[in-house]
Amino acid sequence: MTLPEAMLETTRRGFDVSGPQLLVGGISALLALICVLVHYEVMSWSSHLLPRLGLARRARIVAVILAMLTAHVIEVWIYGLTYWLLEGWPSLGRIEGSFDEGALDFIYFSVTSYTTLGLGDMIPTGAIRILCGSEVLVGFTLITWSASLAFLEMQRDWYEFRRLR
Repeated sequence: MTLPEAMLETTRRGFDVSGPQLLVGGISALLALICVLVHYEVMSWSSHLLPRLGLARRARIVAVILAMLTAHVIEVWIYGLTYWLLEGWPSLGRIEGSFDEGALDFIYFSVTSYTTLGLGDMIPTGAIRILCGSEVLVGFTLITWSASLAFLEMQRDWYEFRRLR
């Protein structure tokens, strides 16, 4: 056995997955699916229904942005309330840090995770880290999706504006 092989052998850890990790992984997958469906429905509604309402161009863009923000708030609350519920099962992990506002602290943590801000004043430990990592990925993806839809709506607005001139 050569020296690098011996080093790998002593530093490599097993890839064991515990019951709490599997449970939190399943919860993460379920929340990702729920949030994608919520986002899809809000985006679909806003891109199909709003143009038919006969709103002025600017009002339609503002309505789309407000619809997207509403979707993001709902998704943040879904994750935040899940953290709050999981706090009752310490074997699944905890979020450590200063808690002053009760359940709203979990919403705050969710906002910093969802937006990838990650201030570091609250730190997940244990299996719940899987949920936090999943929320970051979901949040980043859905924020990007919103930006894409906003761009498409503004492109449509610019096209209509040029056509009317």
